[in-house]
Amino acid sequence: MTARCRVKVCGITSVADALMVSAAGADALGLVFYSKSKRNLSIEQAAAICQAVPPFVATVGLFLDAEASFVNEVLAAMPLSLLQFHGSESPSYCAQFKHPYLKAVGMKGIAASGGFRAYADQYLDAQGLLVDSHAPGAAGGTGETFDWTQVPQDYSKPIILAGGLSPENVAEAIRVSRVYAVDVSSGVEQSPGIKDLLKVQAFIHNAQI
Repeated sequence: MTARCRVKVCGITSVADALMVSAAGADALGLVFYSKSKRNLSIEQAAAICQAVPPFVATVGLFLDAEASFVNEVLAAMPLSLLQFHGSESPSYCAQFKHPYLKAVGMKGIAASGGFRAYADQYLDAQGLLVDSHAPGAAGGTGETFDWTQVPQDYSKPIILAGGLSPENVAEAIRVSRVYAVDVSSGVEQSPGIKDLLKVQAFIHNAQI
């Protein structure tokens, strides 16, 4: 029996979208705490979303090279299920919060950094690795894909695929990469931070084909 691929919809900016995406069947919602992002949230906005999310839907806080004090402030204000570190955070930085976390791995030029495994193996206590199309340590959210055959097929931790995914390509992306989960943001939007119900439904449906 083939395991179901999980779906995370990132860049949620309102309670209405959080409820809509949850009702459509998303397993996790991504909340962005990065001031340069068009989907950046205040702590108050994010706390309201977390309070509204129904049971069994995970909330994931995305950070990029944030001050540790800010991450702790966010954690004190809301019950995030996971942290997601998308910058050049060190293993010790990620571990200091004593909270489950994902570490993003920029796949653009990763071979020059020793390859995926050499990078990912540093984060021994991560719950999973998120592979994206950007360069290592750079910001994600480019809306670009990368060569999905680069995703390791037998890595010991769950791998989440991000980068340029849409309702049109997600089934093929999962078939090629055989990942544990997929992560989408701009591919299911009307405009930055505003999700489109039909696109979300189509994406989740196609992720299960």
